Amino acid sequence: MNTQILKINPQNPEKDKIEQAAQVWRDGGTVAFPTETVYGLGANALNEAAVKKIFEAKGRPADNPLIVHISDFEEVDRLVENIPAGTKHLMSSFWPGPLTIIMKKSNIIPDIITAGLDTVAIRLPSHPIARSLIKVSGIPIAAPSANTSGKPSPTIAQHVIDDLFGKVDIIIDGGPAEVGLESTVIDVTGEIPVLLRPGGVTYEQLRSVLGEVQVDPAVLSALSADVVPRSPGMKYTHYSPNAEVVIVEGEKEKVIHAINRLVEENRRKGLKVGVMAVDETASLYHADCVLAVGSEGQPQTIAANLFYKLREFDQMGVDIIFAQSVKEQGIGMAIRNRLNKAAGYNIIKV
Repeated sequence: MNTQILKINPQNPEKDKIEQAAQVWRDGGTVAFPTETVYGLGANALNEAAVKKIFEAKGRPADNPLIVHISDFEEVDRLVENIPAGTKHLMSSFWPGPLTIIMKKSNIIPDIITAGLDTVAIRLPSHPIARSLIKVSGIPIAAPSANTSGKPSPTIAQHVIDDLFGKVDIIIDGGPAEVGLESTVIDVTGEIPVLLRPGGVTYEQLRSVLGEVQVDPAVLSALSADVVPRSPGMKYTHYSPNAEVVIVEGEKEKVIHAINRLVEENRRKGLKVGVMAVDETASLYHADCVLAVGSEGQPQTIAANLFYKLREFDQMGVDIIFAQSVKEQGIGMAIRNRLNKAAGYNIIKV
């Protein structure tokens, strides 16, 4: 496949380029595009053959459901059976933005989108390119992250090119993603809303609007192999670089000491060792490669840098990465969720 790279201005998307990419969607093709969370790989959500191309390009397991992206609130009605009480307030509070809402699907949603579930995940992104593309195409767009399945999600166009060039029709370069982590996913089909995946909209923010919100156990622990995931990113080892990832958590001084000890042990084995640290402690580590993801006091920066740095370790050719854990409050819950999955829950407590 000849993949075209299309550079579009995120502040003022060029109409001719938007129309070109939208036509590819209408014709049943695939387009990788920027959103405020990460880059997505999109196809016509109502065209089963087009959606299959997403799974093929990514190497994505068929039981991992997709998110349907829309450009306007009014588009929800035909995609769902009903909008539960209180959900419109949730939409008006956080849409457009990094929130995906799971509702009972209507019969126009193909089973391939939902992995056979009777629910569908819907999001209204805020990125100008994403909104323009979806609006001009005139169709809802199924779009997971635009990466090889299991790898760190792409936050710049080059990440998409590295993973999917030659496997998709168009890759749009619209600059870096702002949030850097996939959207928050909440299931509103039950009596109490359930947070299935934390992201840019935090648990605390959801509670401020909804009152009671449950957190699915899979947010911070592994989902067993026989469970069908209700949301993207719940079941499989995700976000993983080529290197093994090990998380070390505990009191700061103990974590620093433990990581430096682990670094030396692994270097003696002949391994190239990386450490992912916060700005405040990066200089205290003695690994082959130390990458700082941001300041402890600015978790949004850590979130925005997380996947970028994991991919940077790949470029450096490290064999194993030791990562400091982060506090669970706010967007810290989402950072921990992604780190845990990147490490396959390989966590050392000190």
